[in-house]
Amino acid sequence: MSTATTASAPGPQGSGAEAPALVISDIGKRFGGVQAVDRISLELGASERIGVIGPNGAGKTTLFKIIAGDIPPTTGSVEMFGRDVTRIGTARRARMGVGRTFQVSNLFRDMSVLDNVRIAARGGSPKARIFWWPQRATDEVSERARAALESVDLTGRRDDRVSDLSHGEQRQLEIAMALVGEPKLLLLDEPAAGLSAVERSTLRHLIEGIPRTLPILLIEHDMTLALGLTDRVMCMENGRHVVTGTPDEVRENETVKEIYLGRRGKK
Repeated sequence: MSTATTASAPGPQGSGAEAPALVISDIGKRFGGVQAVDRISLELGASERIGVIGPNGAGKTTLFKIIAGDIPPTTGSVEMFGRDVTRIGTARRARMGVGRTFQVSNLFRDMSVLDNVRIAARGGSPKARIFWWPQRATDEVSERARAALESVDLTGRRDDRVSDLSHGEQRQLEIAMALVGEPKLLLLDEPAAGLSAVERSTLRHLIEGIPRTLPILLIEHDMTLALGLTDRVMCMENGRHVVTGTPDEVRENETVKEIYLGRRGKK
């Protein structure tokens, strides 16, 4: 069996080729004496879906935060849509077209489901800072919010308080909030964390239904879910790149099997 050994694949060539959605090059992150991420490189094509997997402590969350703009890398660079964004924060990346979810739910629990999505929709509009602007049930923001809820099968819960949703429904809501801004790149941070088997199945169908024109980077501890949703997968361990390849290549990789079956010594 042939297994990929590098973390990136060549993109389309020529002057008319579309720039990759994301390119990270030799990314490193050190916290004091701890090297949390060590020289990670990866390229995400304009309509590609890539999963990043690995056990707890592999460095996945730190890598995600660097890509999202939450923290800067110690070394290396991040490019989005052909532009260097290494030192650009989350707000500017969002305005460039980056949508994201969070590992821990980040919702307004005492507000309605629809109002949560309205807030997300307004956040990316020119009216985001105009707090006194009236919110009408038939305006463009509300229409976009309702369409986003329909895309994640939450139309029937739109008037309910977020606190009344199940954990799985809250995850669906987070994806609606990420999609309502019509992003050009979607970052999903362990969306299946804490979900039951039934909720994971619902989440998988939801992500599968997102148009293929939207590139997705999925950080996920659940290897089965990640392998089932992506075109390529990168496995990390102890902050380092282990292997990148198709789901079948990664599934059959002996090192990956050892990592997930617990036969490797943990540092």
